Amino acid sequence: MPFLFGMNEFTTQPWSFEEDVARYKALGVDAIEICEAKLDRSRAGEQIEFASETGLIISAIQPAVRTFFGSKMVPSPFEPNARADAFEYSLKSLAPYAPGSVFICNTGAPPNGNIQFVLDETIRYLRRLCPIALDLGVSLALEPLNPVSMNLESAICTIAQTMDIIDGVGHPAIGLCLDYWNIWQEDNVEAQISRAGSKISVLQASDWRVPLSGADRLIPGDGSIPLGTLLRATHDAGYRGACTVEIFSDGVPDSLYRDDLQQVIQKSRLGLEDAWENIPR
Repeated sequence: MPFLFGMNEFTTQPWSFEEDVARYKALGVDAIEICEAKLDRSRAGEQIEFASETGLIISAIQPAVRTFFGSKMVPSPFEPNARADAFEYSLKSLAPYAPGSVFICNTGAPPNGNIQFVLDETIRYLRRLCPIALDLGVSLALEPLNPVSMNLESAICTIAQTMDIIDGVGHPAIGLCLDYWNIWQEDNVEAQISRAGSKISVLQASDWRVPLSGADRLIPGDGSIPLGTLLRATHDAGYRGACTVEIFSDGVPDSLYRDDLQQVIQKSRLGLEDAWENIPR
């Protein structure tokens, strides 16, 4: 596979941050996508430095509050300006310890169904935050979520919508977080990945079945997503960073969180490698 192999800490939810770092390193993981929710605020910088010292690349960071409007996953604070302030706090607190990393964000859910208002306000918030990120030596990535998350976590569910916002922001510090689980059903998805091109700054993978809950993802290769085709399209678009496995598995009878998580990591690597090596021609 032409990308570094990365793990998002949501995939190993039952482990502590320190366990994530030690076990990822032991299993040959190249990059870590840090979830701020796993950090101890009083020593977050020390924890991030510990991860770097092991040789793990910090490819991205998921801030504790990563949407500008309401989110089922992170409902507070409620007021959008307070949420943007929280995101800015995470930027300023964590970026000095993770130079070159990418901070992931999303719109949040539209209040009263007013999607246009959320899109406009997201552009405004990103125009405020992008110069801060650039000064700190990091960048931002806006993520469209699967339609199952619309009106719960997001006002955008396609690459096309996301790129329109990115173009509206018009700043070099904003890119696209491309999560295959979220976008694989989009019309002309390969063309949309090509359109995103150099703006792709985070790549996430898992696999799909008809969800049994809002947090039901599979190990790459165990579901319906044409991963090989999407990996090829992303490579052809010019992306050369980490491919990070992000699995949520909660509220389902066969939760992967109850499996051997080391095997989940190993199977994920094999699934991605097999998808790349067996791309349909």
